[in-house]
Amino acid sequence: MAKRLIPSFNRVLIEKIVPPSKTSAGILLPEKTSQLNSGKVIAVGPGSRDKAGNLIPVAVKEGDHVLLPEYGGTQIKLDDKEFHLFRDEDILGILRD
Repeated sequence: MAKRLIPSFNRVLIEKIVPPSKTSAGILLPEKTSQLNSGKVIAVGPGSRDKAGNLIPVAVKEGDHVLLPEYGGTQIKLDDKEFHLFRDEDILGILRD
């Protein structure tokens, strides 16, 4: 049975994108070429509330590719997959093509 995690408040569940360590021609890439810390948004919480009780929605949506800080987030394992929980304000930006 697959588990589905729905984050609370302004939390975002992210699956980090691991860049390939080898090219299609078989050339091994050094670790320093994979410095971009990015991930795919899997699930988002409903958002947080301000002092007046108004809902502040999360800035990202499911399926977005985002830029992440080097450190931070909470590591979670679900069904042998590794995910990370970040607060909405910790996400540095959305990556677009």
